[in-house]
Amino acid sequence: MNIQEIIAKKRDKQELSKEEITYFVTNYTNGTISDYQAAALTMAIYINGMTEEETTNLTLEMAHSGDILDLSEFGIVVDKHSTGGIGDKVTLILAPIIASLGIPVAKMSGRGLGYTGGTIDKLEAIPGYQTNITIQEFRKNVGTIGISLMGQTLNLAPADKKLYALRGTIAATESIPLISSSIMSKKIAAGANKIVLDVTCGSGAFMKELSQATQLAETMKKIGKLAQKETVCIITSMEEPLGETVGNSLEVIEAVQALQGKMTEDVQEVVFTLGAYMMKLAGKGDNIEENKQEMLTQIQNGKAFEKLKELIQAQGGDISYIENLELLPKAKYVIPLLGAKCGYVKKLNAKGVGEVSMHLGAGRMKKEDSIDPAVGIVLKKKIGDKIEENEVLAYIYANREEDGKKAVKQLANCYEIVEERIEKKSGILRII
Repeated sequence: MNIQEIIAKKRDKQELSKEEITYFVTNYTNGTISDYQAAALTMAIYINGMTEEETTNLTLEMAHSGDILDLSEFGIVVDKHSTGGIGDKVTLILAPIIASLGIPVAKMSGRGLGYTGGTIDKLEAIPGYQTNITIQEFRKNVGTIGISLMGQTLNLAPADKKLYALRGTIAATESIPLISSSIMSKKIAAGANKIVLDVTCGSGAFMKELSQATQLAETMKKIGKLAQKETVCIITSMEEPLGETVGNSLEVIEAVQALQGKMTEDVQEVVFTLGAYMMKLAGKGDNIEENKQEMLTQIQNGKAFEKLKELIQAQGGDISYIENLELLPKAKYVIPLLGAKCGYVKKLNAKGVGEVSMHLGAGRMKKEDSIDPAVGIVLKKKIGDKIEENEVLAYIYANREEDGKKAVKQLANCYEIVEERIEKKSGILRII
């Protein structure tokens, strides 16, 4: 058996055996198979797909390519994961709320992939915050304060860590087998008993159509069942960015303000729906609306924000940056985008906004790219909003004036303004 034969087999639309998948995962993890060979196989999978059995085998092999955490000592641990989007700061808000309710949160998150943001990049915008802690520290934090958010260590699903970084650089991200195996391998390795998945759908998501998002959700739910992890999938809209901010420090600011009671309607709808189902899976209440009310109480009484500060402090972060948001990295240039005419926002292309943000330096075009935490976009007008001529639609945050001016023109193309009134739609599309 060799990698050339495996690449050729998938290129020719044939099904890979469990042994062939094991061979690939093992040898890519240990470095025997090169990045360019893995890229060839990944592209063949992207183009030709995988059967349910292949996808399951790939998931389990990647999960078992390193350590499998046992978190049973903490009781029911509920994990949450998003398939990625633009302005998705949900974990930064949701995880502290859930932990403040006494539900352990042990979460391993990823970095930004292409034009989509990553939770780890956002956390690292907080000076000192350590995302590459040891498994021992991870467990200790879950045991003592009920929460830990870390990046993928070399010990947990290392095969996925390598493949995840590779996918974004070869335009092979929007694939149901690759996305589902990536997410579920991390979830299986990270040790949670129950999983709530935020499956994003729309222009700013990997799944553009509801039918695709539904297929992805059902695939992951089946993998969860096989791995004996009760899984709920909530399909959310990513036709426009979530919330007001896109960019790392900017999203940290929005998340902190949300935990202090200032949350946009679209963010609140997604955060509270996901959280209510996390509470249900954890045995904290079957009534979804009552669960949402409990989450709101944790924000109002300040306990959720205190939990965020505990998390940041436990992982080496400087909480003065959270207590005084003015201390966070600031871009040199803040340039407004003004509306050219009166009307209503009909469309706000989430993918386009993500790409503008990426070119400013908030995302990665290559896996080696470094992130500029200060740059990004603040959206003042979104779908359904009324605008007047010369009213500010958004602000570009840039560290180079030339980049900022270019971004303003690009962002203008992401907006579609019409004369007739546009209704705002729910961000929750389906629950599986």
